Amino acid sequence: MKMPKIKLFRKLFGSSDVKTITEKIKMLGDSAKFDTNTFIFMRLFTTVLFFFILIFIFNLGYILSPFLAIVYYYAFYYVLIESPLKKRIIKLDGEALHFFEILTLTLESGKNLENALQVTCFNIDSELSREFKKTLLEIKFGKSLVECLDDMKKRIPSETINNIILNITQTNIFGNSILETMYNQIEFLRDKQILEIKGRINKIPNKISIISVIFMLPIILLLILGPVLINFLG
Repeated sequence: MKMPKIKLFRKLFGSSDVKTITEKIKMLGDSAKFDTNTFIFMRLFTTVLFFFILIFIFNLGYILSPFLAIVYYYAFYYVLIESPLKKRIIKLDGEALHFFEILTLTLESGKNLENALQVTCFNIDSELSREFKKTLLEIKFGKSLVECLDDMKKRIPSETINNIILNITQTNIFGNSILETMYNQIEFLRDKQILEIKGRINKIPNKISIISVIFMLPIILLLILGPVLINFLG
């Protein structure tokens, strides 16, 4: 089925909203199974369909339908775009330290940045590596390394990785030491990883407390009040 053109929906979404959706779908990478046109059409179509289904199902559907349709409308966006984006950010950030450590070791052997990226991508199979492979492929079609790295930032939802790419780009432009830049970035990634681990450890007592309240408290109350209830029923 051929989807209507996006221009038909610009009055409902606005050009800024369409641009935001397009940018975020691009950041989903290969996991995105739809384009902007398809997403906008399916979001509106399923919301309207959901609205009319609710009207026919419930007696007070004409009251509930508008509110539930609005919830569905925003949930559709969250489930298909926002939630996968958050998961991809976590995955890319988790792969960053290993990738850039290997890249730095390759640079230490005397290779330039482009050759070092080729060697690193060849030896690492990860989502971040695949994004750099796309960048290297664009270089073969005549674009400069700086231009390709700038384009790559538009496909990466992680601010951490984008900051590293920005520093690499500026170092390449101004002729500063790429190794010194990479040492600083790796140290930053390690510190960030340690802080994240400490943050997860600090949350453990709170999770244990919640679990204790949910599961242990009813048991304790049952043990305390059990004899009283038995005597009362007896």
